[in-house]
Amino acid sequence: MAENVAVNGSRRSPQEIADVLRQRIRAGDLKAGDRLPTQAELADEFGVERGAVRQALRELQLDGLLTNVSKGSPPRIAEPPAPGHDEPQPTMVGLAPRLTEAFSAPHVRIDAACLTAESLIPALGEPLRLIHAGVIHPQKIDVRILLPSRRINLAFPVPVEGRGDDDPVHQRWLAMRNAQGHVLRHNLQTLRSHGIDVDITFRALPFTPPVKLYLLNGTEALMAYYMVERRAENTDTGPLDMYDVLGTESLLFSFESSAGPRDGAFVEESQKWFNALWETITTDLTLS
Repeated sequence: MAENVAVNGSRRSPQEIADVLRQRIRAGDLKAGDRLPTQAELADEFGVERGAVRQALRELQLDGLLTNVSKGSPPRIAEPPAPGHDEPQPTMVGLAPRLTEAFSAPHVRIDAACLTAESLIPALGEPLRLIHAGVIHPQKIDVRILLPSRRINLAFPVPVEGRGDDDPVHQRWLAMRNAQGHVLRHNLQTLRSHGIDVDITFRALPFTPPVKLYLLNGTEALMAYYMVERRAENTDTGPLDMYDVLGTESLLFSFESSAGPRDGAFVEESQKWFNALWETITTDLTLS
């Protein structure tokens, strides 16, 4: 078996070759979009067989540093991930920029399954501002929202001491659900004054969603877990001791179809799940 010996006499394993190339990328010697030398050129440089080079390139591809490794031409240095795309962020931080990007498309399609529209309203502020300012101008906007039905016993929020005949926690949630839904619908419908075709529809879920899910233009899925905690709130009718969630603080995880097969499959299955609910067990929702 041939030894992996570099031109300076030192041995170079596939791992070491990958480390050298990785350092060149991080130092900026190789920039996003640049082509690597050919496998033959890299083999000559490091004094190894092409098989060792191929192993090193595959490792860099798994790290997300290279693209087109399996193509006939030399691979290119991958574009770095956009800020905030690779790390989960609180919903109030991560949702707005993703919606702004989604609203830059000619046909905007937003699907959401959530407890209320609490996070959507502020997150839509920036894309709506850009539309009103004439910076972006989508031609069509389709929004579908799944919210829990008023008729079900919610898993949360619920009183700590259990439900009564006139559950004030449920009434509080229902008032928020309806008020926020009206605000969301109004804010989106104002875009019709710019000649944009806007359609927003609500349907009622027969269960409490354990997570919130946002699907953007069929290419990205954003998911956050609802974290249940005990908290108290003072209201006009007295204090409420309840198990509730703070959805705006839930960490939002992003999955993009362009990020690879795993993320692409998650986006596709999430869209299928949403469509199946929309078309089967959900019912018309009227905001009172």
